[in-house]
Amino acid sequence: MKLHHPSKKVNLNVPLVSSKSESNRALIIQACAEESIQLSNISMARDTQTMMRLLDSSDHTLDVLDAGTTMRFLTAYTAANNRPSLMTGTARMQERPIGILVDALRTLGAEIDYQKNEGYPPHEIKNFNQTSEKVSIRGDVSSQYISALLLVGPTLPKGLELHLEGTVASKPYIMMTLSLMERFGVKYTWEGNVITVPNQEYQSGEYTIESDWSGASYWYSIAALSEECDIKIMNLREDSLQGDKAIVEMMEQLGVKSTFEADGVRLSKAQRADKFFFDFTHCPDLAQTIVSLVAALGMEGRMLGLQSLRIKETDRIAALQNEIKKLGLDIEVIGDEEIRVPKGGIKIEGQSIHTYEDHRMAMAFAPLSMLGELSIDEPEVVAKSYPSYWEDLTAAGFVIEE
Repeated sequence: MKLHHPSKKVNLNVPLVSSKSESNRALIIQACAEESIQLSNISMARDTQTMMRLLDSSDHTLDVLDAGTTMRFLTAYTAANNRPSLMTGTARMQERPIGILVDALRTLGAEIDYQKNEGYPPHEIKNFNQTSEKVSIRGDVSSQYISALLLVGPTLPKGLELHLEGTVASKPYIMMTLSLMERFGVKYTWEGNVITVPNQEYQSGEYTIESDWSGASYWYSIAALSEECDIKIMNLREDSLQGDKAIVEMMEQLGVKSTFEADGVRLSKAQRADKFFFDFTHCPDLAQTIVSLVAALGMEGRMLGLQSLRIKETDRIAALQNEIKKLGLDIEVIGDEEIRVPKGGIKIEGQSIHTYEDHRMAMAFAPLSMLGELSIDEPEVVAKSYPSYWEDLTAAGFVIEE
């Protein structure tokens, strides 16, 4: 698919997709609750729709497709609810580790067997009889393992005492989980490296899912690359629970000002910094947007805390390195956690960006077509988190040729 933006001027209100991170957490809470919980503005993202379909399914085999959050949350949910299930997914999902979560659930009393490779899906959940409330889990790999356990914690007969080992990554996502649990009446304590959730019931209530800050990041990128812009992104909150609201702070360095209004946030042009620096430990899903944008702006940049990118939908560090090189720039990768972008910039001359079956590769690179015609392979991958992405870009003045 080819795309470019002839005027480089963008003025519109964006009806942004709702947050799949909030949606997926709220859906597990709703499923765990004895009382009625009403949710509105649930995400249309494929990951969330897959979660809803599988929560309603009575099948023994639960195929999450490529939805990592769904795999992790449903593994904990089916185990805690003593529902025998075979958890599986795409070929790539079967390469994404699940062992840390399975080990934790086994410690609590779950019987889970791997069907192919130790530590990876598919895995069969056989039964659950809680033998302990205390469990330790690494905090530096994926916060989704931690959130999966926390969400089912109140339903466990003995409750949950979760000991976090080492550095805790993506901490705002853990806080989002706990804040949503608290919104439905659950009490917890977090003292030092121990989160304690006593046995209790989720309370009835209503909740409207916020728009998706991860999805907003692409509009910030468009604003940064535009010659003129007045972009308002609807239904984003200044007091958001989402860790990816960090895009506001990042974009202050990259020439975009955020002004919060009653019904959203307005983006406008501002002076940008000479260099970019940020630690992505707590918001890794923003890395592709920022690395590609810094390269496009011709800025020098240093990005830290990228260690979790190796085990996402693809090896996102390698993917960024490969695709930016096509645009004429060699970024430096240091170990598994740092990227440095040299000053100099890129050239957009009709190159084709490979997306590696990764929705964020497509959406992070598409704004670069503000600088010239660019092709995006497998554009349909955006359905995973932002199904209306290409329609919204068309409304913003992008010319798209299938």
